[in-house]
Amino acid sequence: MMFMRSCTKIPLVSLALLMLLGVEAATGSEFNYGEALDKSLLFFEAQRSGKLPPIQRVKWRSDSGLKDGLAQGVDLVGGYYDAGDHVKFGLPMAFTVTMLSWGAIEFRKEITDLDQLGPTLWAIRWATDYFIKAHPQPNVLWGQVGDGNSDHYCWERAEDMTTPRNAYKIDENHPGSDIAGETAAALASAAIAFKPYNSSYSNLLLVHAKQLFSFADRFRGLYDESIEDAKDFYTSSGYSDELLWAAAWLYKATNDDYYLKYVVDNAVYMGGTGWSVKEFSWDNKYAGVQILLTKVLLEGRGGAYTSTLKQYQAKADYFACACLQKNDGYNVHTTPGGLLYVREWNNLQYVTSASFLLAVYSDYLSAANAKLNCPEGQIQPQEVLNFAKSQVDYILGKNPKSMSYIVGYGAKYPVHVHHRDASIPSISVLHAVVGCVQGFEIWYHRTEGNPNVVYGALVGGPDQNDNFSDDRSNYEGTEPTISGTGPLVGLFSKLQSLNGGFNRGSPKSHTPTPSAYHPETTAPPKKSDTPPIKFLHSITSTWTVAKTSYYRHKVILKNTSQKPITNVKLVLGNLEGPLWGLSPTPQKNTYELPQWQKVLQPGAKCTFVYVQGGPQAKIFIQSYN
Repeated sequence: MMFMRSCTKIPLVSLALLMLLGVEAATGSEFNYGEALDKSLLFFEAQRSGKLPPIQRVKWRSDSGLKDGLAQGVDLVGGYYDAGDHVKFGLPMAFTVTMLSWGAIEFRKEITDLDQLGPTLWAIRWATDYFIKAHPQPNVLWGQVGDGNSDHYCWERAEDMTTPRNAYKIDENHPGSDIAGETAAALASAAIAFKPYNSSYSNLLLVHAKQLFSFADRFRGLYDESIEDAKDFYTSSGYSDELLWAAAWLYKATNDDYYLKYVVDNAVYMGGTGWSVKEFSWDNKYAGVQILLTKVLLEGRGGAYTSTLKQYQAKADYFACACLQKNDGYNVHTTPGGLLYVREWNNLQYVTSASFLLAVYSDYLSAANAKLNCPEGQIQPQEVLNFAKSQVDYILGKNPKSMSYIVGYGAKYPVHVHHRDASIPSISVLHAVVGCVQGFEIWYHRTEGNPNVVYGALVGGPDQNDNFSDDRSNYEGTEPTISGTGPLVGLFSKLQSLNGGFNRGSPKSHTPTPSAYHPETTAPPKKSDTPPIKFLHSITSTWTVAKTSYYRHKVILKNTSQKPITNVKLVLGNLEGPLWGLSPTPQKNTYELPQWQKVLQPGAKCTFVYVQGGPQAKIFIQSYN
């Protein structure tokens, strides 16, 4: 067993659930991407439908949708609620899984270094288990549960749902090549993500992916013509991109030349080498296809298909250049504050998906020692990544409003989120059923902030002029979606790796007290005010006694400065259990480093451990020299 040098020798545990503390100095970035990653994964737990597991961290949610599919004779329990409502829309859910899986594939090392691979794979599997159940026959896929219109006429908790839970499917007579193709891509990408850890599950995902691709290709049609209820919410613009997308992922998962030949043979007919796009989203996959296939070319694996793959690369470059404003005027629109602006409704979901693609493409170009070719000149891969980072930093608070658009991150973020479950007290607090109309009258129109903080929720964001209204009725700006958060898991892990893997946030960035948005700005803390100490907080063990769960927490401190640090004093708030590795002081809840390690040399580490039931202790640096 491996040990690390510290005050107390503690075994290292892989895939621990990180609870990353934002109390360290900002050297590589002013933002704590690791904390943002952890909160993004919490959002997926808040969106879970079905029977919740014992390790559920979002405690204000309970079991829901336990009879989904019962009337149709199929088990459709599970999966994710789409946004601030309770419909399970299959197309955006599948796209979300593809983005989560792509992040787990491309940034596996970065996610693993942050001990977040376990939660990431669980976020993927919560949906892939549902997709497997929703695909009971080769040419049948259940694509939606819940009625969009009736659901939107009600404001109630998932645990109280009274709206119809109708289930809708596609089959040979009612095709849906777009949703079947995207689900095939999701399962194929998830198969790659799981392969090193669970090969049997990976193989099962691949079986379903191949069947769904064959179904999508053989029986062609738009899914919203078969599932008409989806048309008012997630209208499909076509299915050719999803067929190419699924084939590209199946080639990556199987290395079977059949799928590469498919994307080459259909490159012109299906628009893969014809469409120049400035959007990548749940509806439009062309840019993703083009960048995914460009990697094949950059790795020298094009062979007889090199000529066509170069055409795919030209379109990939068009997308990237348009984002970077280097496309000879044919660029993606930006706000005065520099944010990509694609659509009025929930614009930030298009920003995160584009930024993810740019980060991935930057890595592909860098690995091949290549550059991005734009009409306005050649661009280094680092500049591509820097632009993606600028978009993420805007989301986290570097914007004209100086606020974070991720709920629960930073000192100021939206508190009137358009989210039914967050806006009504938990069923464990308010036991009475909250009815459909009652929810609107009492909770939707309530002026106070939401009683539940839906950590990690990426809201729709500001308008084209960088203005933002933190109003529950502003669903275009305050409603979060799973498809918007999916790309962030890979993005945050990549950006955190540039900071050395540890979190580098401000002292107030971890679980701050919610504050309603006001027009005036809030100045960020000065870097000189933040101590040169970084913290890594992990859970290394858990057990249950008399229905109470206890956790063994390990906290590592590291001196990130070039000078020795002395007389470090820490305040541990709401500590309930025993503590090892620190010495108590006469002051209440205040501790110092052990007597033999009063001086923390540059680069030195110290570890302490405590046992706690419920939330982790709140740790603050009181003083140091």
